[in-house]
Amino acid sequence: VGEGLVAWVDRVPHLVVYLVLGAGAAVQNVVPAVPADTFVVLGGFLAALGDLEARWVFLATWACNVASALAMYRLGHTHGREFFVSGWGRRLLNPHQMERLAVFYGRWGTLAVFLTRFLPGLRAVVPVFAGVTHQRAASVAVPLAAASAIWYGALVWAGTVAGHNLDRVLDVVRDVNLWLLAGALSAGGAAVTGWWRPRHHG
Repeated sequence: VGEGLVAWVDRVPHLVVYLVLGAGAAVQNVVPAVPADTFVVLGGFLAALGDLEARWVFLATWACNVASALAMYRLGHTHGREFFVSGWGRRLLNPHQMERLAVFYGRWGTLAVFLTRFLPGLRAVVPVFAGVTHQRAASVAVPLAAASAIWYGALVWAGTVAGHNLDRVLDVVRDVNLWLLAGALSAGGAAVTGWWRPRHHG
């Protein structure tokens, strides 16, 4: 598989490859099920065996991922309140819950944005609700960009040291993500509990 990918990279302009890797990393913020981390590791692997530059792989995947996350934040900022105030969005968040969410983001938002960039699933949701609660752009963009840089830098490095064991490295990344997903589910369960109680008990 590795040889086939390297051969493909040799046949197409490198800019196209960087754009494909960047798009793969960006889509996860819209469709959380997309395995964006695989694109990043794969880019590092191709940089190690082919002519790609690891720094450009990192910049392409990191910049595209951060840009799409901030786009979702902006979408939540401009249209989120309207969605939850009218229509079936009120079934998800009532005004009291919106106030509680705003208080949470006001107190813990920066830390929450930073930590959830390492958690599958939640990393796509948290920026949206940061926008819905009208958090300052800087308090979202800075921790988001910093955490994504740490995570993607580690993934690119893992790809570059993979050598011919790409499948093994992808397995390790998958296992790590499973553990992180377990943490995300635990945090999500706590969030659902926090959503349910004020809705049905006051």
